[in-house]
Amino acid sequence: MKVGLVRHYKVKKDYPPQFLISAQELEQWFAEYDESDIELGQTDLGGIEWNRCYASDMPRAARTAKHIYDGTIMHWNMLREVPPPSFRTKVRLPLMMWAVLLKTLWFKASRSMPESMNDTRKRADAALDEIFRQGDGNVLIVSHAALMMAMRKALLARGFRGPKFGTPENGKLYLFEN
Repeated sequence: MKVGLVRHYKVKKDYPPQFLISAQELEQWFAEYDESDIELGQTDLGGIEWNRCYASDMPRAARTAKHIYDGTIMHWNMLREVPPPSFRTKVRLPLMMWAVLLKTLWFKASRSMPESMNDTRKRADAALDEIFRQGDGNVLIVSHAALMMAMRKALLARGFRGPKFGTPENGKLYLFEN
């Protein structure tokens, strides 16, 4: 059995132009990012016959899956990106500082985060449990960076072999085999 992980194509959304941004501006940027179009590209699916395809129900992943897979696609909220928090502060920070803060809160399982890293790992594991319950065959999963990193660890723990990656590249197939 083979499992292919693909991160959605690059989103057509520039970073905020101002150096310092408020929590409200960050939240607005995330909302716009979630609804933005993608830059369609090419994905080499390795000549593999993919029996099933699952995709996040977020527009960027759903559109990527439709572009790269010809069959029926199951769109699923279990494959969504980690949701960002809502901050209640008037502090303005550079975007990079917001990113560091978000990642730190995610790792530390802060109550301000809707989902901790441990929660993301559990969600990835539960998604794989359900996918494997639905049958054998080669499975293509189109999702998002953080969830793909959690799925990679879950696949390795289940005896699959596959590539190492930090932040996965947009539109690239990461193949795991058992």
